[in-house]
Amino acid sequence: MDLKSFNLAPLHILDKEWALLTAGKKDKFNTMTISWGGLGTIWNKPVATIYVRPNRYTYQFIEDNEYFTISFYNEGYRRDLGILGSKSGRSLDKISLTNLTPKFLSNGISFNEAKLTIVCKKIYFQDLDINNINLDNIPQKEVDRFYKEEPMHRMYMGEVIDIIDNR
Repeated sequence: MDLKSFNLAPLHILDKEWALLTAGKKDKFNTMTISWGGLGTIWNKPVATIYVRPNRYTYQFIEDNEYFTISFYNEGYRRDLGILGSKSGRSLDKISLTNLTPKFLSNGISFNEAKLTIVCKKIYFQDLDINNINLDNIPQKEVDRFYKEEPMHRMYMGEVIDIIDNR
């Protein structure tokens, strides 16, 4: 798809519809549900930004691979995304518990049922720092809710290299 003509409401699709973040190779990959992220431009490149905690199984797949995908689904797949967001691929084949079929791309992995897949090549990462959260704008109780018992997220930026639009 021509990236210049691509049109999307990112605040809605990421926050309200959720997505799957997938990384790895055909023989070994993992996916997880995400709702945090963004789409934009940096260094004159179209980018997607995602956030993954280091204790998530998908984290190592993102670390070890050059590409990742972000895929979106119709409401009928909400249950499947719930499973993929609540079960760990570390301990079971969680994809087998869903109605999703892996689709192996030249630079990543998505699923046949995706209405939209954004293929990204990693270009930057950085660990979030709790000391940089502006407590004037984010209440301490919200910070505690996300980070009191869980590690901080790592932010990844990926250059958008392909978009598969089946909407």
